[in-house]
Amino acid sequence: MNQDLVETDQYRLRTVRSFVRREGRITDAQERALADHWPAYGVDDFQRLTDLDALFGRRAPRVLEIGYGTGDNLAAMARAYPATDFLGAEVYRPGVGKALATLVAQRSANVRLVMRDAVELMATLPDASLDAVYVLFPDPWPKLRHHKRRLVSAVFADDIVRVLKRGGRWYLATDDENYAHHMAEICSNEPRLSNLTPAAMWSLRPHIRPLTRFESRGLRAGHVVRDLCFVNLG
Repeated sequence: MNQDLVETDQYRLRTVRSFVRREGRITDAQERALADHWPAYGVDDFQRLTDLDALFGRRAPRVLEIGYGTGDNLAAMARAYPATDFLGAEVYRPGVGKALATLVAQRSANVRLVMRDAVELMATLPDASLDAVYVLFPDPWPKLRHHKRRLVSAVFADDIVRVLKRGGRWYLATDDENYAHHMAEICSNEPRLSNLTPAAMWSLRPHIRPLTRFESRGLRAGHVVRDLCFVNLG
């Protein structure tokens, strides 16, 4: 039976993915970064994610970024907040290679990376294990028939609430107006989430988040970037 979501005793696994693997061209430098540095930064065995203290070798605040692209935001946060641990999820190998090269160059030891579907990742993370989650510029899947592929959904919001600590924050951003309103509706309909700026709906870009190259291109093209921030009430 075809279902967008399949329930199991262990976790919910999407049969319709929120991404399509578009490998694109990977440079020699990115390939070298993957070959040389993935063993130090990468997590292939998802069971390691069930104990984040052991994974990072310490107890610290934890932040997850889903779909970090080439790692501009992830690397900037890791550099600015060395006392915080960062987990990044991305399936685009050239982007992972670029992120690895940046992390190595700035000697960031507080980052671990996974190259798997975000829904699988969320199913493995322990309850109340994260202080913040970032979902920045996910694929908007603008065609109506593709909306089922959108990452931000009611089921995904439930997963976010589960992995966030009480008071933890979920940051979202998109330059697609329809997806922005979709995100706002999904989050507002989750009673355990509270909009940090309810009167204005949209938030200011958080100071922790740099202006990425992707975002800069969108702004130059006249796109309006909308940020959202929701707090987990527990």
